[in-house]
Amino acid sequence: MPNRIKSVMPYLQQDRRTFLADVGWGCVGMALGTLLDQEARAESSVRGTQVVPPRAKSVIWVFLSGGYSHLETFDPKPALNKYAGKTFDEIPLENPLRSTLHHKRFRSVPAEEVNVRDVYPTIYPMQVGWSPCGASGIEVTHWWPHLGSCVDDLCFVRNMWTTDNDHAAENQFHTGRHRLDPVEPSIGAWASYGLGTINENLPKFVVLGGPTRTDTRQSIDANYLGPQFSGVPLAIDPKNPLPFGQRSAGHAAHQQAEEYALIAELNELTAVQYPDDAELRARIHAYELAYRMQAAVPGAVDFATETASTRSLYGLDNDATRVAGERMLAARRLVERGVRFVQVFPSDYGVWDSHQKLQENHTKLCASVDQPIAALVRDLKQRGLLDDVLVVFCTEFGRTPGLELRGGGKDGRDHHPHGFTIWLAGAGVKRGYVHGATDELGYHALGEGHYVTDLHATVLHLMGLDHRALEIPGRKRLEIDRGSVMAEILA
Repeated sequence: MPNRIKSVMPYLQQDRRTFLADVGWGCVGMALGTLLDQEARAESSVRGTQVVPPRAKSVIWVFLSGGYSHLETFDPKPALNKYAGKTFDEIPLENPLRSTLHHKRFRSVPAEEVNVRDVYPTIYPMQVGWSPCGASGIEVTHWWPHLGSCVDDLCFVRNMWTTDNDHAAENQFHTGRHRLDPVEPSIGAWASYGLGTINENLPKFVVLGGPTRTDTRQSIDANYLGPQFSGVPLAIDPKNPLPFGQRSAGHAAHQQAEEYALIAELNELTAVQYPDDAELRARIHAYELAYRMQAAVPGAVDFATETASTRSLYGLDNDATRVAGERMLAARRLVERGVRFVQVFPSDYGVWDSHQKLQENHTKLCASVDQPIAALVRDLKQRGLLDDVLVVFCTEFGRTPGLELRGGGKDGRDHHPHGFTIWLAGAGVKRGYVHGATDELGYHALGEGHYVTDLHATVLHLMGLDHRALEIPGRKRLEIDRGSVMAEILA
């Protein structure tokens, strides 16, 4: 018997789990959210069938909470200015409220007769100008000057739609399920579940700036896949990037190393007794990963090695752009180190929700994100990472073409799930390209459009996964959960 174990034999008379809790450094809860089971440690797909070589090694998923206006960002509509102040019935265009699409793509918790969402018929004009950008001539509003200069590297999808008209749509956008339905794992969790790790010292799924609230935890959660596949929130603070991720004061590194060595030996003894215990294997790997993360995570969010020009590129020298800039820069550093999926919330919960003062709100918010997100695209490109990294830029829904009237409203737009715009850039997608469209008023996504799980399917496909093969025994996935790959945008 090893001497280290002999010296602690008295402790083995107590409950083994209590003993491990006593000698651990308080990170068990964190580690269980990032543990690697034995089969998932290979650098290949382990649960999803790889039907094509992966184009994207990693994904940076940028989510703007609250619902930015597609009309004042990436899908400008001249008709809104032409018919401003008129109702849908007073113009020579089809009234979108009478379209069959209006109810086909809409679910509400209140009964229809008391639901006032999406019925504002007075057209509200554009609140900002726009112009064609880049060699591709893609129209972007003037609130995005930095991103406008990057359009030749972007792929816009202008015919997204979803069904929840309230902010539970934030969860729906990530899980594919309406709040009235049973919860499904998030897109980041499916990527984590389906793929092995590239860097065993870091989690496969990292979250920066979120979840935005406790009730948006579903957006990063793994649900029935198990907590080991959920997103791991990190702070942009190299001194304390992870809750309970530092040794306590007075606890020397060599002491911690000895404790973990002891834990490993105890686990090995138990593993001999229970060789088929998958939970035990997962726990062993959890301790191993937790110990490695303690050294690796701080370096990933430490910008001391970044040049002054890079820090300036991301806007770290400007109070207005610093928060978003730090999160974008950290995302780049994490994918450089092999993190598979980085989910970034560059702004706070719901701040893009412009029921009133849309012009004031979006002017400020676009300025806070425009430079940092453009910097991420440029930085990835100049480092050669845009060939291996996929960037997704999205929100939970758009904003209504009609003026919101609730509460005496006079300068805002309501929630609008019927048609809106997201964009992608990088590995495996066309560049300088626009896919799909909304009608002349920006109301409905034309044609079949794309429900949110089409985006999920496309992302997983680009990571080399057969999204239809991702299954859990005993868990029935609906056809809408699977989505369809947006083949038209693939390079």
